[in-house]
Amino acid sequence: MIFPLGWLTDYLKIDVSPEELGEMLTMAGLELEALEDKGKAVADVCVVQIDSIGKHPNADRLSLCEVTDGQDRYTVVCGADNMKEGDKVAFARAGTVLPSTLRFPEGIKIKRSKIRGEKSEGMLCSADEMGLPGGQDGIMILSPTAELGTSISDEIGYDGVIFEVGVTPNRPDCMSIFGIAREVSAILGESLQKPDFFIEEKGESISEKVTVEVADVQACPRYCCRLIEGVRIKPSPAWLRERLEYCGIRSVNNVVDITNFVLLEQGQPLHAFDYDKLDQGQISVRKAGRGETIQTLDGVERQLLGEDLAICSGDQPIALAGVMGGANTEIDDATSNVLLEAAYFSPAGIRKTSRRNGLKSEASSRFEKGIDINNVSFALDRATELISRLSGGTVAKGIVDVYPNPVSPREISLSVDRVCNLVGISTDSHEMAEILESLGFEVIDLSAGELLLRVPTFRVDIEREVDIVEEVARLLGYDNIPSVLPEVPMVARQPNVITVMEKRLRDIFVSYGFLEAINYSFESPEFLRTFGFQELLRIMNPISRELSEMRMSLIPSLVRNVRLNLSRQNQDVRLFESAKVFYPKDMDQLPNEVKKFAAIATGKRVPEIWNEEKFDFFDIKSVLERSLEVLSVDSKIDFQSVSYDHGFLWPGKSSTLLVDGNVLGVIGELHPNLLEKLEINESVYVLELDLSLLSVVYISYERKFSPLPKFPSLRRDIALVVDDMVTVREILSVIKKTGSGIIENAWVFDVYKGNSLEKGKKSVALSLVLRNRQKTLTDEDANRVQQDVLKRLEKTIGAELRSV
Repeated sequence: MIFPLGWLTDYLKIDVSPEELGEMLTMAGLELEALEDKGKAVADVCVVQIDSIGKHPNADRLSLCEVTDGQDRYTVVCGADNMKEGDKVAFARAGTVLPSTLRFPEGIKIKRSKIRGEKSEGMLCSADEMGLPGGQDGIMILSPTAELGTSISDEIGYDGVIFEVGVTPNRPDCMSIFGIAREVSAILGESLQKPDFFIEEKGESISEKVTVEVADVQACPRYCCRLIEGVRIKPSPAWLRERLEYCGIRSVNNVVDITNFVLLEQGQPLHAFDYDKLDQGQISVRKAGRGETIQTLDGVERQLLGEDLAICSGDQPIALAGVMGGANTEIDDATSNVLLEAAYFSPAGIRKTSRRNGLKSEASSRFEKGIDINNVSFALDRATELISRLSGGTVAKGIVDVYPNPVSPREISLSVDRVCNLVGISTDSHEMAEILESLGFEVIDLSAGELLLRVPTFRVDIEREVDIVEEVARLLGYDNIPSVLPEVPMVARQPNVITVMEKRLRDIFVSYGFLEAINYSFESPEFLRTFGFQELLRIMNPISRELSEMRMSLIPSLVRNVRLNLSRQNQDVRLFESAKVFYPKDMDQLPNEVKKFAAIATGKRVPEIWNEEKFDFFDIKSVLERSLEVLSVDSKIDFQSVSYDHGFLWPGKSSTLLVDGNVLGVIGELHPNLLEKLEINESVYVLELDLSLLSVVYISYERKFSPLPKFPSLRRDIALVVDDMVTVREILSVIKKTGSGIIENAWVFDVYKGNSLEKGKKSVALSLVLRNRQKTLTDEDANRVQQDVLKRLEKTIGAELRSV
């Protein structure tokens, strides 16, 4: 919003500097974006009076002027002819530098010179040459009351101080000069003077000459108009042109300029129709019909849609409601009768029409944010009085005001305690009432602890109590709110178990060279079916067909990542992901969400060295076992070989992980058939864990810590002959349950199958670490534990000690 400070002084007294006022506006929520004092640029230009004007002896189009600044006299050669003797004008002495303008980008430096043989000691300036608005052709003629010798900047005063403030979308009331003045009056505590005027109505009633029909009261809740007859279209007076041009609006003629003046002053868009171009004074407000067109004031022929609101006369559209008028009823030099319109249009409808047509106007920018529906008639009367006064027209009696459903101001209660608690400032109800009344609120009821307020209809952003709290806070001053460190209670909280496990798993897998992947929670249905998932969970509003199903496993997304890497010549891939998967429930219920952890690997075991060994099942199994060991749950997990068609795992090279008979996850190699479909030529190994189920095991496990051992350990190696179907895990499980705590660790270091053994048998060599934490272990103690282990293994799984 651009405005001259001088315009604000029409409505209130301002005793602070422009810079101070700009800071106050910023702190009140209207950020100062630019501040320009046009008077400073012409401070060296002074006020002089023309004492005489004579003809230049050597040029027909030049004149010799004698001017005085009250002390000295100057001779000036001038080419303008709009001044006369006795006029007070702007004079730039020799040495003055005029500011840069569009016409003179480098400015003008004034020098003493001879023009056609006659000396010239300066220059009589036009407004255009000084970068000032409102300049008629020729020299700038000043007020007869201007004081000789004073700077032209003093003559301009506050009118030359131009503010540009940023108005947020929720404050359309500040898209007007009077709205800004209301804010300034509240900030400074000064009284606000509303424009005062009187309309003299003559002649016939408007109802005899104008009929208005509003067919869509939702799109146009209020429509008003007045008729002014016998107007004379002419240039606007200097004060009106200057006000508009300071605000960046070009002067057109007196009638159009007045509608723009009131738009800027009151924030109410208006439109003037040439009454004689209407169809018998008929106005209808309706949605556009199929195939209707209108040529707007910018000369563009526009095709209307059924959602566009049109102002029509007869069956012809004459304006695109709230956006721009039509060329067929435009005010021109021949206009003598004016129908002046002021209305309230639905913000949503104006926004759609404006954007569809790519047509942004001062009117549409205000309508689409919301104007004051109860200020429509006042703004109309303000413009009517100005047109009547400045164009000599006669105002027809009465006003047309179609307002079937008047809007009443809303009422909101405000708690004093709530204001103090939210803002952090101690105040009372009387101070708050004074602040809010200065902003236009009406205090209906006032008590010690509460106010009942009536919200003015120009404040479309005030809907609830907290909105009013914000008003109190910004007027009290945000910089007056004391800085208080918030109290933060120190509460010891038990960390989330799944989060703790996730962090540990991440650290372990990263240490093994894995990178974390982050994928969408949805996948292509065709891709999921490739993995054997048949019961899919479809998204109601998918991003695309390829991302329309919620995933029930993390593995498909990781496989997609691997396939992409392989296609980009990255042959060694190790990835993991921790995220939720989704399982369908009944149709009217949301799906089950389960947190899972998955990993995938392919390529070399140790990349970028001479060793060409490939990553295999035992590599990913070792990472898993280490992870379970760190989580202290390894003893609770059982591996069961997958001997059936799992869908995407290779039977015989994969395992299901079980906890008390419940499936914790899977680990293994992807099925060759799947890899062929996906055009992957490398072996790929995966694992997936249900973190929700794992957390139950993690919580239930009782962790016991013991001091470092004081006594040495013994190691014994044994070789067993067992059935080929006996797993190593079964052997280790039996060993760990034997020995009364003496067996500290056990592991397999060799498995042998060969001709020296019976068919269906294998040899498993193990190492046992024995330690007694109470005393030094003797050979006799160690032999006794070893014999106990062998007996238990023989009894449980039929193991025999292998002879050499």
